[in-house]
Amino acid sequence: MAKILGTSLPAADQVALLRTLGLLLQISLTLFAADTFGLSLQMEPLVYVFVLEVLYLSFTLALRKPLFIKEGGLFIALSLDTLLWISWLYFSGGATNAFISLLLLPIALAAVTLPIWAPWVLTAISTLAYSVMIFTALKSPMQHHGMDMNSHYLGMWLNFVISALVITTSVALITKRMHRQDALLAYMREGQLRQEQLLALGTVSAQMAHQLATPLSSLRLLLDEVKDDMNGTSITITEMETALSRCEHTLNELRLATESIRDRRQRPQKIIEIIEGLKQKILLLMPQTELNWHINCAPEQLSELSILTDMSLTPAIMALIENAARASAETINIPQVDIGLDIAPNADQLYLQIRDYGAGIAPSLMPQLGTLLVQSPKGLGAALLLSHASLERLGAELILANHPQGGTVAQIRFTILKTY
Repeated sequence: MAKILGTSLPAADQVALLRTLGLLLQISLTLFAADTFGLSLQMEPLVYVFVLEVLYLSFTLALRKPLFIKEGGLFIALSLDTLLWISWLYFSGGATNAFISLLLLPIALAAVTLPIWAPWVLTAISTLAYSVMIFTALKSPMQHHGMDMNSHYLGMWLNFVISALVITTSVALITKRMHRQDALLAYMREGQLRQEQLLALGTVSAQMAHQLATPLSSLRLLLDEVKDDMNGTSITITEMETALSRCEHTLNELRLATESIRDRRQRPQKIIEIIEGLKQKILLLMPQTELNWHINCAPEQLSELSILTDMSLTPAIMALIENAARASAETINIPQVDIGLDIAPNADQLYLQIRDYGAGIAPSLMPQLGTLLVQSPKGLGAALLLSHASLERLGAELILANHPQGGTVAQIRFTILKTY
């Protein structure tokens, strides 16, 4: 039985199995153990109760997966179960039924599977029904071996109320705590997977950078020899030299960033310096990109505020800008990017927004981009993953969203350093 009720069964099947066992228990007690446990049976109404319960249980078992997938469906099912249990108890002795505590079963199921309001509602229904049955029983004084049974039934009622309250509060709170722990473990597993992917990407990048150093040096020498042999320059040679210079510059930045990350060289930097550095980088590395800057704060304010940076910040932002330019070019044939800069009213956060005019991001990919490597028509999202990791390490937050007028907005939230 422990194996049957274990995690091998889906939650809907486990609840269905418990409800079926409850019906079988009612039938068994009614047919075979009524005299043993002193049940006062009213067979005619009990037959109608059992017929109604079998039909209802069959219907809900057939539709258990679509019915129980929503909290409202499961709550309605448990509420009707409670009413059917109350009906069986009422026609089999009422408050004198020794199995009155089985009303706690729907409450326990609700406490484990539903929000905290659900077991409280079932507790109120069960307590009200039990109170009516106990009030009916107390109207006629009963003696058993010289003992006043009214006091005994009042004790049973009080015990039921206390048990229901314990289940409603403690079990529900424990279940809520377990759900929080499960969510935390899932978040930690995602973080571990992301770190493993970043480690793999970092290892591959370091190897590739090391392997590219020698070919780039050889290409530089060959390009110089070609220029000497041609006794001049041409458009092709100029473009080759520009592309080669960009590769050398990027490789050198990768080396510096690697050293900075390894040595944890984080330092405060003025916001205005970061903006000017970005403008120069974009002009040097992406001269064809059409940038629209929207700086919604005074220059003197920018010159006074700083954020925490290291060598990985600029490449992370540049990767987002490059992605935006590429997305715009694919949709409107113009590498157009809007960059907005805002400061929170209390000057504790800086918002850097990068908007493209592309086709946007599919809603199914939105929760995963920037946190995991995902398969998409445009690649694996490695640039976003690396940018997200770099910004997260600096205490910043990257948020992706589709713009209402088309395209995608990448918002970076920085914490502004306080100066005293």
